[in-house]
Amino acid sequence: MSQSIRLEGLTVGYGPHRRSAPVLDRTELDLPAGSFTALLGPSGCGKSTVLNAVAGFVRPTAGQVLVGARPVTGPGPDRGVVFQHYALFPWLTARGNVEFALKRLGLPRAERRSRALAALEEVELADGAEKYPAELSGGMQQRVALARALAAEPEVLLMDEPFGALDALTRARMQHLLTRLWQRTGTTVLFVTHDIDEALALAERVLVLGGKPGRVLADHAVPSGPPDPALRELIARQLSDA
Repeated sequence: MSQSIRLEGLTVGYGPHRRSAPVLDRTELDLPAGSFTALLGPSGCGKSTVLNAVAGFVRPTAGQVLVGARPVTGPGPDRGVVFQHYALFPWLTARGNVEFALKRLGLPRAERRSRALAALEEVELADGAEKYPAELSGGMQQRVALARALAAEPEVLLMDEPFGALDALTRARMQHLLTRLWQRTGTTVLFVTHDIDEALALAERVLVLGGKPGRVLADHAVPSGPPDPALRELIARQLSDA
């Protein structure tokens, strides 16, 4: 089951001057359950801060984040997170890495194993279940990270430039895989990227962030079908002015 994401007056700052120098200031967002939204913007505009606030990794200075009707007060199994850097345990196999993430759910060992294997099969890595990270390519390691997030059956999937370190061909394959998984599961996806083409290829909605403190500069619905060159050009102009 997917859940909506709502930001109500979200303000986030870091360091001793959290209130006087926020990274985000009074940000409002409403992402429907089951939607796929891309956050697009230059470095330092607050994209990752939005994602980390929804994940519960950072505490708002003011305002709040709601997943469904529940205020976010910290990390939870209802939100799966995939980062650019895979953060896999090198001493565990692919299956072991996914199983380890399921321990916090208090599941019996047999169920952890079956769910881990099912998640690896979902990301087309069933034949690599017993391999260690060093034996896997970058794309395979990222599939393990995605399986780790999906195995807990999250209501929301948060992705912070997850394909940024991959080569172009592997990146395209991962984008296709993610689209297929989203269409099948209906999980709400919030995807952070700095790549316009990636945002338009994956998302049904693109939010352009910019400024200091960060704010939403534009909100675009992405039409189905082939990429729209006019929309790409418009977003490129908005980013250059961000």
